[in-house]
Amino acid sequence: MINIKPNGSLHPWRFRLVIGLLGLCCAVISWQIVQLQVLDGGFLRSQGDKRSVRHVAIPAHRGQITDRHGEPLAVSTPVMTLWANPTQLIHQESRWPELAKALGTDLKTFADRLKANAKREFIYLRRHMTPQDGEVITDLKVPGVYSIEEYRRFYPAGEVAAHLVGFTNVDEKGQEGLELAYNEWLEGVPGSRQVLQDRRGRLIKDVQVVRNARPGNDLRMSIDLRLQYIAHRELREALKEFGAKGGSVVLLDVHSGEVLAMVNHPAYNPNNRTNLKPGMMRNRALIDVFEPGSPIKTFTVAAGLMSGRYQPSTVMDTRPGTMRVSTMTVHDIHNYGVLDVSGVMLKSSNVGAAKIALDIGAEPIRDLLQQLGMGEYTGLGFPGESVGTLPSHRRWRPVETATLSYGYGLSTTATQLAQAYAVLGNGGRRVPLSLLKIENPEPGEQIIPADVNQQVLTMLRSVVDGEGGTGSRARVPGYQIGGKTGTVHKTLATGGYAKDRYRSVFAGVAPISNPRFAAVVVVDEPSDGKYYGGLVAAPVFGQVMAGALRLMDIPPDDMPELQQVELPPIKEGTRG
Repeated sequence: MINIKPNGSLHPWRFRLVIGLLGLCCAVISWQIVQLQVLDGGFLRSQGDKRSVRHVAIPAHRGQITDRHGEPLAVSTPVMTLWANPTQLIHQESRWPELAKALGTDLKTFADRLKANAKREFIYLRRHMTPQDGEVITDLKVPGVYSIEEYRRFYPAGEVAAHLVGFTNVDEKGQEGLELAYNEWLEGVPGSRQVLQDRRGRLIKDVQVVRNARPGNDLRMSIDLRLQYIAHRELREALKEFGAKGGSVVLLDVHSGEVLAMVNHPAYNPNNRTNLKPGMMRNRALIDVFEPGSPIKTFTVAAGLMSGRYQPSTVMDTRPGTMRVSTMTVHDIHNYGVLDVSGVMLKSSNVGAAKIALDIGAEPIRDLLQQLGMGEYTGLGFPGESVGTLPSHRRWRPVETATLSYGYGLSTTATQLAQAYAVLGNGGRRVPLSLLKIENPEPGEQIIPADVNQQVLTMLRSVVDGEGGTGSRARVPGYQIGGKTGTVHKTLATGGYAKDRYRSVFAGVAPISNPRFAAVVVVDEPSDGKYYGGLVAAPVFGQVMAGALRLMDIPPDDMPELQQVELPPIKEGTRG
């Protein structure tokens, strides 16, 4: 009998080796199972989630900007943005023609762009489409084309409020105006929702909202859109009539310091910025500086009255209409002869203003202008605002004193000048300016004594209503209007003044008996042969002020006395 032994017994070391290797493999596999299922389970689940679970942003609604009455000036409307995954869309060449047609683009342009981005997983196809237009494309169900919800900024008032409101970029970030100044206040905080997607990015399930979107805060401006329209219209018509290069109008509430209207030309439409030029975006009323000219005489006279050396009836000789000051000659348009201080204002005499300044010195005038806000920020917080220049000399030369008295040698903005006249309208008290609606106005700081302030207001009224006054075209029937005209030579880049380029200015308050509004009109380079402030800027002031007085229900203060007529007694039998 033959005894047959297992093969392993013939080579025991091989058998043991095989068994050992099999055991080791089992141990390794068992350890790997434990590691994957127990030790690294959280990691693997997170990796799986990263490949299927997504967090999609929920767009936040930007805050609304309105006028003081709640009329919308800037609103955000929901829109649809289309995007594509080129790695998927590149394989749908048969669908390209209908997709390009629906997008309104040339097929070759579309194909070239897609091929250039073939390795990318995201490109925009069209941003900010109306939901209706966007659904036309999504209904095509082209693989690789997707949509997301966004918001687009819209400006209902268009160019009328563009310089103040400003605009946002395509991502709703403020770029100009109050949109930029209050961007953090207006912009919301996006939310987030958790979704399940397949490897191609297609939505499988909307799981949950992780964080709700927080909308931005609303902003209520101080301007009255009705007054803004009036000022915009009147300034535009004046620029057309006199062939002017540009202009600004600023209207203030003298008691609260609120800006009720601020317009500039040329303007632009923030809803369509295709042909927008940088110069058109400039808010001239806050950015452009200029020598104000004759409107400063109002404060030269005020400083003279505050010194105690002058009264409205104080007489001075302006003959022969010129005065030599060092190497310079001060000129009046005419030889006005002997004038009192009120007459200096009425006739806008440079010689008279210079004599007052040379008598009291430049410092009292300069200090008063500084207290009125010249040479400093208005506090409006508007991006790019200019402060102008207010000279300060350790020793004032006579020429510098004389030119300061009638508004040369310093520079200001239309808003600063309006603020100074608002002080006159507020009984000599200065209150902070605001582009936002104010519920509780501050009492203000007394800058000009009340008695002096009233005397100056009376003089300003004579400029408009007095015989021979330079501001007669600013009259508003039924109201007492006060103001000061200005016709200023523009400076040259090379130095000196242009002989045939002017700024026409009018600054004033209304109604004089109980002032409510202050306004400044600046017209830049009228070129139709007419350039005097009383001819070009004053009528704009009158029309804007008439609209403000009417819309704000300000009672007339310059109506003729009603005559009482005694009617004959009614005879018996004549009653109907």
